[in-house]
Amino acid sequence: MKYNVIDVEFDFTDSQGEITPEQKACINYDVVGVWEASDEDDLIEEITTASGWCIKSIDYEIQLK
Repeated sequence: MKYNVIDVEFDFTDSQGEITPEQKACINYDVVGVWEASDEDDLIEEITTASGWCIKSIDYEIQLK
């Protein structure tokens, strides 16, 4: 199934240290768009693995075609 990720809020308050607002914006920019996953849990896992950050919330639409 394909998901069009519109927005993701990451948990940037972990042990990886401080990051700049520009770095946060780049991470968000990199994950917005179409992802393929089997379900919402798989989508979250795919984005977490790709970004290296845990997700607080995610906004997406399911792509029908």
